[in-house]
Parts: sequence; structure tokens; C-alpha cells
Amino acid sequence: MEPFIQKGGTPMLLHLEPWYAVHAEITAGFTGRQGGIGKEPYDSFNCAFHVGDEPGDVLGNRKILAESLGFTLQDWTCGEQTHGKDIAVVREEDRGRGSLDRTSAFQATDGLLTNVPGVLLTSFYADCVPLYFYDPHKQVVGLAHAGWKGTVAEIAAAMVARMKEVYGSQAEDILAGIGPSIGDCCYEVDDYVMDHIHRLEGGLKPVTPSVARQDLYRTSEADSRKSMLNLKEMNRRIMIKAGILPTHIECTSWCTSCNQDLFFSYRKENGVTGRMTSWIGIKES
Repeated sequence: MEPFIQKGGTPMLLHLEPWYAVHAEITAGFTGRQGGIGKEPYDSFNCAFHVGDEPGDVLGNRKILAESLGFTLQDWTCGEQTHGKDIAVVREEDRGRGSLDRTSAFQATDGLLTNVPGVLLTSFYADCVPLYFYDPHKQVVGLAHAGWKGTVAEIAAAMVARMKEVYGSQAEDILAGIGPSIGDCCYEVDDYVMDHIHRLEGGLKPVTPSVARQDLYRTSEADSRKSMLNLKEMNRRIMIKAGILPTHIECTSWCTSCNQDLFFSYRKENGVTGRMTSWIGIKES
């Protein structure tokens, strides 16, 4: 069953629904491209400053999202993503970093982690994979941005390690989510990317030996020199390798490239487009 469920009409918000049934203190999900105030080619719910959109429209969209979730723009906290694996721990005094401009954001940061209620962690996507983490025992939440570079750098495992180090989390207690991103139906990559994948895949356990490679990648029908890569499955296996239980991982079926009417897609739109937002936060009592 699809875990990312749309609630309401405008703006388009996909909520990580399975978590809500048990953990009412959490909000987590992913935006679509509809329901904002942005203009072409960022129409209309772009929440990222770095793509060239009008800053006023970006701020307006961020305010719409924050308030629709019961937060404020002053709670919105984010990093400047560089396709790395650095993870910032967000303290109370960091609340709101990056909400109004890029310079105040956590620099060179693709992962965010906090146990502070009322902080809204956010990150931005147009085909890359959003990763969600929640330890209900320690009341800790995290977000990670995983393109192919972040995936092969194992940012998912780095997040688990950071949760253990800073908050004493146990991997088997952590719930994880893999959100809307480009699927293996659309993500064609060359040998340069696949060389990195091959170096990593040996340490990742498949569901069964017979589907070890088929689930991760296959030869492209359009170009036999290239491969169709499944980044969602790569990240799922990295999570399992890091100790997260397979039954604790929710994985979406949404492909951002297949659904251009619903999502921004860097590949489909040749790089000139907006960004969706992943979010996670612990609600204040």
C-alpha cells in the first residue's frame, strides 16, 4: 500500500500516513508542485531559493506550507544541499536557520536531525530521494537528501550512526521512510554512475539472492550501454545494512519523472524547474 497519501486539495501535500496512526506527535511528508503562488517555470509550489525563482514567491510558498502543518516560518529550518553526506544536529537556537535566506542555512548539509519539538526540518527535491527517520523512543526526527552521490556515500547509514551517537538511538527502534523520487522506470545512468553502484552493491543484501541485481538496476532498453537505476531500493538496502528493520521502512511508489503534472522533475524539465519539499517535525504539545 502506498504510504504517501494526499490529504486535502491545495496545496498538494503527501503525508507519510502509516506513521500518523500510531504517532500523533509527528508530521512528515512531501509536497507536490501544485497549490502555490509561483510563476512559470516554477509554477507553482516551489519552496527553494536556489533555482532562480522570485524570493517573495518562495517565501510565500514556505509560509503556506508551514502554516498548513501548524508551524510558522520561524520554525522552518534547512540546509544548503551539496549531494554530500554531512548531517547537522539542529538545536533550539538553530530554529529557523535558512527560512528567510540561503546564507543563514546550514552550509554544505544534506541531512538534518533534531529532538526539539516545534522545529520543522525541510529539504528540497526534483528527482532525488527524500529519506525520513523517526525514533519514537528517543523522540528524534531526521531528514536526508539522497541523489546518486548521497546514496553511494550512504547518507542513510550516516544518519543512523549520528542518531546513535548524539541521542543514543538504537537502529532497531528507528522508523524510516523513502519518499517520492525518480524511479527505475525513468532513471537512466551511464557507466560512471554504475561504477560507484557496483562498488557498493556487494555489501547490500537483497530480499532474495535471485533478485539481487534485478531490483537495483537493469539494462536500458533505449541504450544498451546504460542502466536503469533504482535509487529507492538502493537506499532501502543501505538502511537495512545500517540496522533498520525491513518492516520499519515505508517506501513510496511515486515517480517524480512519470508524474510531471504533480511533481517538478529536473530530468524531464531539463534542469529549469522548481523543487518539492520534504518535511518532518515533532509537534509542540
